[in-house]
Amino acid sequence: MERKTISLPRLSGLTPTMESTMLKITEEVGELAQAIGKFRGLSGERDRKSDEEVVRAIVSELLDVAQTATSMMFVIEDMYGIDMSEEMDRHVEKLRQKGYL
Repeated sequence: MERKTISLPRLSGLTPTMESTMLKITEEVGELAQAIGKFRGLSGERDRKSDEEVVRAIVSELLDVAQTATSMMFVIEDMYGIDMSEEMDRHVEKLRQKGYL
């Protein structure tokens, strides 16, 4: 099984809740969709950026989504004592059972 492992930091200076973090995820997903729309020429803008510029913007927004999701994992660990390592193992097993791995 090929894996892409990313390690993102716990952000400091914030007091996120599940609700505020979900709103932030939604915002970041919207920005990701906007970047993909530009890549596909769906933004209505006349001025087009190079494919490399747009793909880098997509990656940047994708990492923002991942960072915000990671922040929500920290919130859940802190609020409910959930062990995210165990949950990730369960997630991988679920993917195996569904035949995705």
